[in-house]
Amino acid sequence: MPTAPLPPASGAWREGDPAGHRRWVSLPAPLPLEAGGELPGVRLAYETWGRPAPDGSNAVLVLHALTGDSHVSGAAGPGHPTAGWWDALIGPGRALDTDRWFVVAPNVLGGCQGSTGPSSPRGDGTRWGGGFPFLTQRDQVAAETALADALGIGRWALVLGGSMGGMRALEWAVTHPGRVGALLLLACPAASGAEQIAWSHVQLHAIRSDAHWRGGDYHDAPDGEGPHRGLGLARRLAHVTYRSGAELQERFGRAPQGAEQPWRGGRYQVESYLDHHAAKLVRRFDAGSYVTLTEAMNSHDVGRGRGGTAHALRRVTAPALVAAVDSDRLYPPAQQRELAAGLPHADGLRIVESPYGHDGFLVETGQVGALVRELVGAR
Repeated sequence: MPTAPLPPASGAWREGDPAGHRRWVSLPAPLPLEAGGELPGVRLAYETWGRPAPDGSNAVLVLHALTGDSHVSGAAGPGHPTAGWWDALIGPGRALDTDRWFVVAPNVLGGCQGSTGPSSPRGDGTRWGGGFPFLTQRDQVAAETALADALGIGRWALVLGGSMGGMRALEWAVTHPGRVGALLLLACPAASGAEQIAWSHVQLHAIRSDAHWRGGDYHDAPDGEGPHRGLGLARRLAHVTYRSGAELQERFGRAPQGAEQPWRGGRYQVESYLDHHAAKLVRRFDAGSYVTLTEAMNSHDVGRGRGGTAHALRRVTAPALVAAVDSDRLYPPAQQRELAAGLPHADGLRIVESPYGHDGFLVETGQVGALVRELVGAR
């Protein structure tokens, strides 16, 4: 049986790779950073679906989670290693009907699928690597604001996202209340809590402990010599938090993987499942981006420097829906309940019923689509 080729040191998109459906916007000036300093040469990759109205009133901003990208809708193909992660939501006749809405999805600043991040070259031609600066959610929204300006979009009809994308959607509504017409927040908190930071710490430690991490300066290493082991371990741990215990038990129980014997070095099915997701991620993602984005998620606190969470949330003027996944153990419903209670124009907490845990916001597209239609369907 042929063995798979070694993965490249980084799964990041690079210049010379197929562009796919990406477009790019370059910021006209260095981006000031909340933690100090500035980031020069910022470029954001993005994709669009539908056509903008002459007055720009039909624009919708979709924001991805940790290992997502701009490819929200569409098939896998050259330039896009995976199919659209919310494909069922976008297109003619779908909740975000592209005959009506102009949908924009950027790859987040610090990401690895076309936007400036640790794998990107800096001004002298070398890669940022371990020298890439610390980013916060607010820095990422500042870059996305420049993207909106470049596209001539003064106000989004709707901003939506789940998990890390929901954090940025909330930052959009607090930072620029006049530019957000409606808000959909899925499986995200007003601030990352101690347990989420703890889970992240273990993942970051796994990556940084990999001998091939090299302080983050590994991007030009030969195939097979990137920090794949550490990134794979981080993904295995994260994936357990993304699913529910009941679902894992229902799907896998204690069954061995095929003819493998767990007592003789073989694996259980659930172990094989985690190995599979780890192997997929190291081929399409970058360990440096994983670190950068995870640290940005840990920094998430909408009340920082704004007089606290309650005061910050009162700045939001848009009608909002906040939804929790009932089986989510990473961002439990109590966090979304608190968030919904603090938003002046939120209609209580909505529950997405799903056995799939945190990933329910990606899987349960029927329920998410119904929330989208409730917010903007009659507009």
